[in-house]
Amino acid sequence: MELALAGKTAVVTGAGRGVGLAITRRLVAEGVRVVGAARTITAELKETGTHPVSVDLSTPDGARELGARALTELGGVDILINNLGGGDRFNLDGFLATDDALWAHSFEVNLFGTVRVTRELLPSLLERRGSIVNISSMCARLPATGPIEYGAAKAGLNAFTKSLSEEFGPRGVRVNTVSPGPTRTAIWEGAEGFGALLAESNGVEHGAFLRGVPAAMGMTTGRMVEPDEVASVVVFLASDRAGSVTGADYVVEGGGIKTV
Repeated sequence: MELALAGKTAVVTGAGRGVGLAITRRLVAEGVRVVGAARTITAELKETGTHPVSVDLSTPDGARELGARALTELGGVDILINNLGGGDRFNLDGFLATDDALWAHSFEVNLFGTVRVTRELLPSLLERRGSIVNISSMCARLPATGPIEYGAAKAGLNAFTKSLSEEFGPRGVRVNTVSPGPTRTAIWEGAEGFGALLAESNGVEHGAFLRGVPAAMGMTTGRMVEPDEVASVVVFLASDRAGSVTGADYVVEGGGIKTV
């Protein structure tokens, strides 16, 4: 399908690896000029041909810096992909072991960073009648499948997205979420990621644990999600081919959510 994105401009957060990197590559392949934001600029991000910006989006100053640099580089923004999320701190011991610092960290990374970046770039998106796609998680719908603070933050992101779509849809800006299930990224596959911690806590070798994730999560496809599969949905939603889609949450989770 021709998406007619050539010549458009985009900002992608969390672009250095995983889903964010896959989205960045897809956009570049469609002829989009991209500013890719990441705390650490990876070699893979540099190779995409984007304009990389190293920035910490868990702080208000980081969002302001990204907004200013993106507008300077691109002249205006047609597409905003808020992929920032996850985090580097995890607690597997339940609610009573989750202190205020961990709650605050999760909300900074999974919600407030997106709120701030959107605030900085929304005037340009309004001017260009652009599109926003926020990357959520199946944990927003099935919060017990992940750490309690993470599920709460992602549910907040979904509510934020819906409110934005209602307020700014009449002014030409579409806003949607994409909610992946367990995806083959460093969060699951990395030696120090969430998946490795889960494997250790269950006394299972990491590789064997990952092979069992699809069955444990009820994924009818029988396998984990690939980053490029998420990216395909995101790029479609960002295009005018999805011109009547707004306020929606597209799940890419291999059938793990069983409710209608």
